[in-house]
Amino acid sequence: MAGETPDTKGQPGITQAALFALCPRCGAKGLFSGLTRFAPKCGACGLDYQQFNVGDGPAAFLTLVIGGLVLGLGLWVELAFEPPLWLLLLLLTPLIFGATVWGLRVTKAALLAAEFQRKAVEVTHKDVRKD
Repeated sequence: MAGETPDTKGQPGITQAALFALCPRCGAKGLFSGLTRFAPKCGACGLDYQQFNVGDGPAAFLTLVIGGLVLGLGLWVELAFEPPLWLLLLLLTPLIFGATVWGLRVTKAALLAAEFQRKAVEVTHKDVRKD
């Protein structure tokens, strides 16, 4: 890439790391050890993923966004086609599950990559100066 510095060579961008679950340091696959659980560390470069604090932000955000989209889609299907309730649930349940898992993986990976690239650290009460 143009403008690469030696310390960022080989590192994926935030979008690439998020979409393909790549290590933000070396670009190796294997960021997750489960559906939405981070692996303890990178198998290739040894980066400790547990040092990053992604938090519950992605889950809260996805609950609102996916819930709103599925509610809108469900209402549209109900009003347009009037399917039985069991069919509506059969159609929407896998959609909710798939969108939530995929969304959690992408947003958690993006936040971890952003923290790595910005060298974010947790602020403690010792770090805050009182003037």
